[in-house]
Amino acid sequence: MLTIEEKILAVVTALEDIKANDISVLDTSKKSQLFERMVIASANSPRQTRALADHVSKQLKLRGEPALSIEGEESGEWVLVDLGEVVVHIMQPAVRAYYQLEELWSMRHLPPKAASEPK
Repeated sequence: MLTIEEKILAVVTALEDIKANDISVLDTSKKSQLFERMVIASANSPRQTRALADHVSKQLKLRGEPALSIEGEESGEWVLVDLGEVVVHIMQPAVRAYYQLEELWSMRHLPPKAASEPK
């Protein structure tokens, strides 16, 4: 079983593999009991959004952490990958700008690598 830090690193690496844009990692541990971290990334097309979600899911499954669920693959505008304590949102830029999850959660924006470092 991966630690949260290892899981975040695996997610960010998988997103970078398929050229995701503007990757953010939010520490939600003090705001939600449902998950510890939220990863948000942008994709250039619905096809890339689906490919990113699929790649994240496959890479985590290879590490023994299968996704609990994947939502939104049909449209490809916003795909959510639920990994338990880590939730990954992969969004088209217009959808991301509209919903502004970073502001909604009122969280400090962390660079992807800093969020995975032990405290």
